[in-house]
Amino acid sequence: MNEPVINEHNKQEYPPMHTAEHILNATMVRMFGCPRSRNAHIERKKSKCDYELAEAPSAEQVAQIEATVNEVIARNLPVTVAYVPRSEAEGLVDLSKLPEGVSDTLRIVRVGDYDVCACAGAHVENTSEIGTFKILSHDFEDGRWRVRWKVI
Repeated sequence: MNEPVINEHNKQEYPPMHTAEHILNATMVRMFGCPRSRNAHIERKKSKCDYELAEAPSAEQVAQIEATVNEVIARNLPVTVAYVPRSEAEGLVDLSKLPEGVSDTLRIVRVGDYDVCACAGAHVENTSEIGTFKILSHDFEDGRWRVRWKVI
């Protein structure tokens, strides 16, 4: 079967960092009930994500975010891709961040049973390929918590 044609992705990410972002997003949604990151900058050396929160996470919560992401990575979860019609994806994932004019076929990426989202980026095949997630710094301003992190 031929792979469906989807919209061209605007950037080539470093797969371990990008896959770690998926796990971080799912962790934030689970811990805080917030949306996935609204602004992310994913690079090989370090990355950052912004989350909409009512207040800054406590030091204990920041430590728990890091620990949870690393626990998920250590589960050696498969990272799989499926192509589905947009109508089917609407009930499966949040499509609010999709660009205008997106194709009718969406690429759905799953990180085991932990995360699922529409994504055109590059990913590892298994979380065992990511390494260790480390939060470098974070700050909070006007309902936006910015976290800077890397994988080592």
